[in-house]
Amino acid sequence: MFTGIIETSGTIQQIVKDGNNLDITLSSPITHELRIDQSVAHNGVCLTVVAINGDNYTVTAIKETIDKSNLGHWKVGDTVNLERAMKLGDRLDGHIVQGHVDQTGICKSVEEANGSWYFTFEYSPEAQNITIEKGSITVNGVSLTVVNAKANKFSVAIIPYTYEHTNFKDFTLGTLVNLEFDVIGKYVARLHQLRN
Repeated sequence: MFTGIIETSGTIQQIVKDGNNLDITLSSPITHELRIDQSVAHNGVCLTVVAINGDNYTVTAIKETIDKSNLGHWKVGDTVNLERAMKLGDRLDGHIVQGHVDQTGICKSVEEANGSWYFTFEYSPEAQNITIEKGSITVNGVSLTVVNAKANKFSVAIIPYTYEHTNFKDFTLGTLVNLEFDVIGKYVARLHQLRN
């Protein structure tokens, strides 16, 4: 479980294809604190640390993960948002995030608003995910509040701290992002489907 509060970022050093899997090696300021078998969210995707070598560590993504996320588009040199699993007893500053990406979305607009930014994202309706006004959404692992919720489209407001300390600063029109919808909303939507 995660909170969607990004700890730091990592830089992709190497990507190796192994069958249908990808072994992804990253460098980060927290590598020395990681251990093998530890779960770390990478742009919101929960991946297991499988190797550590100095300042670098490696995680493996399987086909299911690659198909549902933007991992297949990652390149050496890309910046990735990182968050380690939350500790019991800590404050839950973001919202309950599982690290299981539901689908990807596309950045449709970036609007500067005199010291903050509004980012609008669009996603495919096929998975039947929804957002609600002032509800929670995770974009590339960042816990955010939805503004301007519409069918298959929503916006988020980004403060300068989040902009500078996540890969939001790299987003442009057409950037593909990972989306994890609110877990409570997903359960409610599923219950509604079962009753109809």
